[in-house]
Amino acid sequence: MERYIVNGGYELRGDVEISGMKNAALPIVVASILTGEKCTIENLPAISDVKKSLDILEAMGAEITYLDKNCVTIDSKNVKGGISPYELVSKMRGSTYLIGAELARFKKAKVGWPGGCDFGVRPIDQHIKGFEALGAKVTVDTESGYIYADAENGLHGNSVFFDVVSVGATINVMIAAVLAKGKTVIENAAREPHIVDLANFFNTCGAKITGAGTNIIKITGVEKLHGCTYAIIPDMIEAGTFMAAVSATGGKICVKNVIPKHMESVSAKLEEMGMAIEELDDSIIIEKVKPLKKINIKTLPYPGFPTDMHPQLTAVLCCAEGESTVSEGVWENRFRYVEELQKMGADITVSGVSAKINGVPSLNGATVKAVDLRAGAAMIIAGLAAKGTTEITNIISIERGYDDIVGKLRSLGADIQKLD
Repeated sequence: MERYIVNGGYELRGDVEISGMKNAALPIVVASILTGEKCTIENLPAISDVKKSLDILEAMGAEITYLDKNCVTIDSKNVKGGISPYELVSKMRGSTYLIGAELARFKKAKVGWPGGCDFGVRPIDQHIKGFEALGAKVTVDTESGYIYADAENGLHGNSVFFDVVSVGATINVMIAAVLAKGKTVIENAAREPHIVDLANFFNTCGAKITGAGTNIIKITGVEKLHGCTYAIIPDMIEAGTFMAAVSATGGKICVKNVIPKHMESVSAKLEEMGMAIEELDDSIIIEKVKPLKKINIKTLPYPGFPTDMHPQLTAVLCCAEGESTVSEGVWENRFRYVEELQKMGADITVSGVSAKINGVPSLNGATVKAVDLRAGAAMIIAGLAAKGTTEITNIISIERGYDDIVGKLRSLGADIQKLD
């Protein structure tokens, strides 16, 4: 079984280059099939979720050419709908985007129920509401595990109002609507940077999308999209993870290839804890200059504090003075990792969707499990800060979303290795 071995107690120092954003790469890779032409996608993170998404498209008839580990050309001319491999689709949440893509290109879709991290109920009711507003009929077959959608007369623009802010539903309706007849208006849309990145990709391919990054997105359907060359934006969560790591271990690092504005909510909380942060054009310098102070965090949709940074900051708060509070405002079951931190000596009490974290003099190495992607990153951070050796299992969860995290940490002076 593959695992990470972390020997804690070393400060992090140096420069680290951030990879492309996982949450932007997955929808853009899937959306490329709407062109029926060649799309070259640059700055792709070399992670297992991206590899799975490319394998799915290849199984559907796309021709995938790797130009290097972070750049591929996708020729979707011969893609066929309804044949995505269930065994791959069921392992990643981003496979839901195939429903919108198949509906847009083929007027019908058949996609297996998606997988991904398990931290609470993740319904697709808002996705379905959007598809139905555009004229599709959607059926979920719980026995076979497939989702079927049909728009025999094609999709037609309409107003779509989401009952709750949903990143996945916003993306899926955007994908479905770009080739629909007429105008689609998405209200109460998610505002995350990867929503903007998807809109920019589509517009580069000839789509007509305005308002991405606000809560109202307007899409005027076009008859055809064309191929393009497009670079994925930097991953704000990977950047935040390295910023959290140096906060826990001490030291000074330069996080390169980032968009500092995307980091504002994370930077603000780390500064509140006592970290010194300097923002440059496309990099952030962060240094630990004094002991960490307690803070309170509540996760919210963007531009609020991201739920995907919640476990990493909890690990850091274990090293802070006083009692901090973390409240989860997005996923109700995100605290499953707390038991793992408690094995390392963390003093954390969970009540409902909130946790109280009392800082301890030190964490101690232990054998822990990465219960999901971001929880796994929290285990690494805790291990880097702890006394002794930490063994992290189930690292497949971590490698779903971090490109060469071991190599990058080692370049900063961390004692971490991957073992079979």
